[in-house]
Order: sequence, then C-alpha cells, then structure tokens
Amino acid sequence: MSQLPLFQPVVQSVSALTRYLRQLLESDEGLQDVWVEGEVSNFVRHSSGHLYFTLKDSGAALRCVMWRSQAARQAYLPANGEAVEAHGAVSIYEAGGQYQLYADLIRPVGEGQLYQEFLRLKARLEAEGLFDPQRKRPIPAWPERIGLVTSPTGAAIRDILTTLGRRYPLAQVFLAPAAVQGVDAPPKIVAALQALNRSVHPDVILLVRGGGSLEDLWAFNDESVARAIAASAAPVISGVGHETDFTIADFVADLRAPTPTAAAELATPDQAELRLGLADGIERLGRAALGAVSGQRWELSALENRLALRSPRARLQSDRQRLDELIYHSRSAARHLVDLGRLRLQGSRQRLEALDPMAVLRRGFAVASTPDGKPLTSLAEVQVGDPVNVRLVDGAFQAQVTELENQSGAEGVGGNPAA
Repeated sequence: MSQLPLFQPVVQSVSALTRYLRQLLESDEGLQDVWVEGEVSNFVRHSSGHLYFTLKDSGAALRCVMWRSQAARQAYLPANGEAVEAHGAVSIYEAGGQYQLYADLIRPVGEGQLYQEFLRLKARLEAEGLFDPQRKRPIPAWPERIGLVTSPTGAAIRDILTTLGRRYPLAQVFLAPAAVQGVDAPPKIVAALQALNRSVHPDVILLVRGGGSLEDLWAFNDESVARAIAASAAPVISGVGHETDFTIADFVADLRAPTPTAAAELATPDQAELRLGLADGIERLGRAALGAVSGQRWELSALENRLALRSPRARLQSDRQRLDELIYHSRSAARHLVDLGRLRLQGSRQRLEALDPMAVLRRGFAVASTPDGKPLTSLAEVQVGDPVNVRLVDGAFQAQVTELENQSGAEGVGGNPAA
C-alpha cells in the first residue's frame, strides 16, 4: 500500500509558468543586450509597421520582432536569405509560449568590423581636435556661391537643386562631381573639395549623399576625406544618409544635416521667410517713421510755443505802436512849434513893420537928411540956407532951409519958414 506524500506539490498554470520564465529571461542582463547572427527568413512588414522575421542557422531558428518605432529608424531593411546581425533583448511571447528576440537594430553581417574601425578612427581624430566645436566656422547667412560635392547622377543632387532653387535662387551653385560610394570615392571627394576651394572660393560647401548601409556610406568615414573637410577654406555642411546615419564626415564638418535636403535648407535662407521679414520690417519701419515724425511734430509744436513766449514779435508790435504814437506826437509838436514860430514871426514882422520908416512915410510923414545922408533929428543940426534932402514914400526932392521954427512956434533966425 503506497503512502501519500507529506506535502502536496505546487501546481502552476501555463500562464504563471510562462510569466515566470519571461521574468527569468528579462532579469538576465546578458540576454537584454545581445547580438544574434543568422539568415533572414519569413520576413513580414505588417500594416501596423512592425517587422516580423526569423533568424536561422543550420541548427536552430529564432523568432524576431521589431516594433514600428525602431523600424522607422532603420536605414537598412533585410530581405529573405540575407545574413544579418540583429541586436535586441530576449523575452517570451506569453500568448504563444515562444521565446523571441525583440530587435532594435539590424545590420548586414560584416558591419560589426566596420563599426569597430569607425569607432577607432573617430576616437583618434577626436583626440587630435578635429571634432572640437571651437574650430567649427559659422555658416554665412547670405551665401552668394555654394559649392556642391556629390554624385551627378544620384537622387540627392535633384533634391538639393530643387530645394536651393525654391529657397534662395539668388545663390550660384557650383557642382564638383564625385563618386560617393566604393573604393574610388574617397580620393574623388578629396579632389572635389580641393577644386572648389582652389577655383570657385565658395561661401559654403555641401557634401551630400543619399541613404545606404554602413558599407555604402563608408567613403565618408575615410580619414583622407575627414582631413580634407578640416582643411577646407570654406565651411562645410555634411548631409550624408538619413537622420540615423552618422559618419566621420559629420563630426568633422562645420555643420551636420540629417539629410541632403536638410543640408540645402541649413545653407540658405528661405525667400518666403525673407519676404515676410522684409514686409514686417517695412511695416515696423513705417510705424517707427510715423512715430518719429509725430514725436518731432509734437516737439516742434512745443518749441514753437516756447519760442512764441520768448518771441520779440509782441514787443515789436508794441514798439511799432509806440513809434506811431511818438511820430504822431512829434508831428503835433512840430506843427505846434511851426505855428508858434509863425506867430512869433508874424509878431516880429508887425513890430518890424511898425519900425519901418517907409510905414511912417506912408502915413504922410517925410524924412529930412543932410546932403551926405545923415538924418536930421534936431533944429540944431541945420541953419537957414542949408540944403536938405526930403524923403517921401514914393521919392525924394532937394530943399533949402529958409526958416527955423522950434516946438514952441517961435521963429528962428531969418524969420522965414522952411522951404
């Protein structure tokens, strides 16, 4: 007879066990940062944007999923049969009871070695100071000559020229064609940069290329290209690949753009914005001018009022009236003086006329004088027989004294009356 166990075993549900295994896997740090190499199969891009695929080798298969947010940042998407390296974290999909890799990065096999080489070159050039922000030059705000280094047949050049023509058609664009992929690309890029600086002397240079894998963009991780960018007389804007792609050229360039189109936008002002800014500036200038004129007009009015208070006009008007009064009074005084003088003159004339001997003669009197013209005023001055001149009002005649008679009426010597 069998004996019953002392303790009943713990029985778990499938969900609980699966959850426990998921937590166990997710607690392992080594499984949360893992690279897995394999061949891609059953690759599906769902309508939701998520990627589902399987990595397999000769001995096993691993289901993988990449969420839409990580897939949107992928410059490279694998195809069935390609050998890739996927990075991510291992966990369990509980509903299916399967462990799988939740990938956040996919790259072709071999890019790992290239990436290590990229890191070594980056560290060495950074130690030399080629990435130092202090050596980076500002991009001119109004470029007149723009140099362009890219493939003349790629899609990037069409996007660049379209963007430049739309944003800032005033600038001249000088293309220095160069291969942007393959072993011949680095020396051609270097030669193109040197040719632009030597012959064109542009205000800015755009070094651009469309997207691709790390191997496709490897020419922009070349040391000679990096040193040519650093030695460029004109500032360089790099626009290589997509937003998630970084190359050595991006770190050395004076400005990094996420795409070729963005490089053209960073190199030029937008004429639409310039028009708006110009219109706004004209409006602000007009308002400022009106304000200035209004202020000057107010100040002028204030000055006029102050000047009017200090103006001699009122005093001049008062003085002019005072002058009129003085002229009037002076004329009156002059007339009075003239009249007074005239009266005085008239009185003098009358007095003179009264003293005029002719006036006496006109009243019937005569003036007797000696022959030599001496007036006779007394009888003592003549004797009987003396000649005298007698002056009348209208003439004179000669006479002789025949008799002298004094005021008492007595006769003088001779007893004869005067002739």
